[in-house]
Amino acid sequence: MTSTQRIPGTIVSLWRYPVKSTMGEELNAAEVTRGGLLGDRAYALVDSSDGKVASAKNPRKWPQLFDFRAALADVTGTREMVPPVRITLPDGVIVYSEQPDIHQILSAVLRREVTLNAIVRGHQDVVESALPNLRTAEAEEYWPDIEGLDHRDTVTDFGLPQGTFFDCAVVHLLTTATLDRLRVLYPLGRFEVRRFRPNIVVATAGDEKSFVENEWIGQILAIGDTVRLSITGPCPRCVMTTLPQGDLPQDTGILRAAARYNRANVGVYASVLQGGKVRRGDFVRLE
Repeated sequence: MTSTQRIPGTIVSLWRYPVKSTMGEELNAAEVTRGGLLGDRAYALVDSSDGKVASAKNPRKWPQLFDFRAALADVTGTREMVPPVRITLPDGVIVYSEQPDIHQILSAVLRREVTLNAIVRGHQDVVESALPNLRTAEAEEYWPDIEGLDHRDTVTDFGLPQGTFFDCAVVHLLTTATLDRLRVLYPLGRFEVRRFRPNIVVATAGDEKSFVENEWIGQILAIGDTVRLSITGPCPRCVMTTLPQGDLPQDTGILRAAARYNRANVGVYASVLQGGKVRRGDFVRLE
């Protein structure tokens, strides 16, 4: 096998999160554009009082975001515009982004005045903001008192990449090898994919249990015949990984293990060199 044919594994799951910091949707296939998976973080809630993007990174301010679930209502013919989104509220009621009263409904549930804002994609997948002030949008992050983190027991502001609702990069990858390694290091923790909110989960060959993605940084990852991703750096973790969701309990040990054994990194970030269709079961190889 040559260096251009190294196969680290296959895609076992694909995830999209249409509204930032809410629960998302698992997919069988997805369109990858220069702006990431089509519809991923296409929307965000914005606090009307300070203009900051709502983020579960600050659960003291936004304790309910993981009780919401978002899914794209329709992606047909929407490659150059924002797709509509369907949001399931904590009580199970379903609302749509196109409803004229959507801002009021979400504000009432969150008990804080918010607006649901969208990112629109222009020609050639250039990401543009629906509102000019979102080009320099900010959010807040709470840092728990855990050894190994840059800040401890404090809240800091951070800027989002220009014209997007992403925290850092447009694609996030995670391997089963990393999850398995963390389970060995902290057996009491439930290291499940949903805690880490990746876009692409790769099952590595064999029974490998290691932070294998660290070795991908700086390399090109090929998916299928078309998609090419540039692995740009590690994905630093935050308090979101410790929060309860569904049947997963709150567990600060999740973040503590990542900080102690892998500098608080779990998974890697990537930019898109060439887009296309990706599917569950596609082979992933390093070029």
